Amino acid sequence: MASDLTHPGSFVFMRNPKCMQYYDAPISIMESNTEENFIKVAIELKGTKTRSINALNVGEKVLIRGPFWNGILGLKNIYNAKKGNSLIIIRGIGQAPALPVLKKLNTNENKITVIMDNRPFEKLLISKEMLEYGCTMIQCKMIERGDLTSEFKEILAKKIQELEPNLIHIAGPDLLSYKVLNQVADNLPISCCNNGRMCCGEGICGSCTVKTNDHKLRRLCKLQTEPRFILKGRRKL
Repeated sequence: MASDLTHPGSFVFMRNPKCMQYYDAPISIMESNTEENFIKVAIELKGTKTRSINALNVGEKVLIRGPFWNGILGLKNIYNAKKGNSLIIIRGIGQAPALPVLKKLNTNENKITVIMDNRPFEKLLISKEMLEYGCTMIQCKMIERGDLTSEFKEILAKKIQELEPNLIHIAGPDLLSYKVLNQVADNLPISCCNNGRMCCGEGICGSCTVKTNDHKLRRLCKLQTEPRFILKGRRKL
């Protein structure tokens, strides 16, 4: 399975074997090592599903279902970004799914600038890898009381003007992606995490469905499209 999980947006479902099937938790792939056949993930403890996985001890088995690949919207923009300046916006556990993106952009000979807000974590999870990929990092607080901070808005506008980025990738909650999209020009290539409503991963349960302004129902666990179409076109009611 490791060889199938090397691409940006790859994820699996993980579960404590003692729990029922509906305890499957979607977890982004942080690293997939095909030489030694292992995958690396980072799990933020948020609820019953993730805490049941955390209850496992070293050496105990964990159930893994996969592979799945639609953990990022706008994948084609990542692959098309070559030999330019790429701007990556990361918040919290978004560091995990951002790592394969950084690796791909580095392989495509891009200069990478990262705007980072590692809250609620005290330490960076990917500091070693960012150094390896030659990333320039700016740390700031991004969200306060449900809106973007003025500090982050200023940094974002300045970096877009300076870098003229070939990609803006947003690794964080849907709120962050939506707010950033309202701050940037529509002609800039965008990609972002697609994790807000992931549930079964198969398009069956319907938990991931959204209705956009064209009144059509779409399943986000399978749909690959431009983030603007989903986030800006999502019906509020």
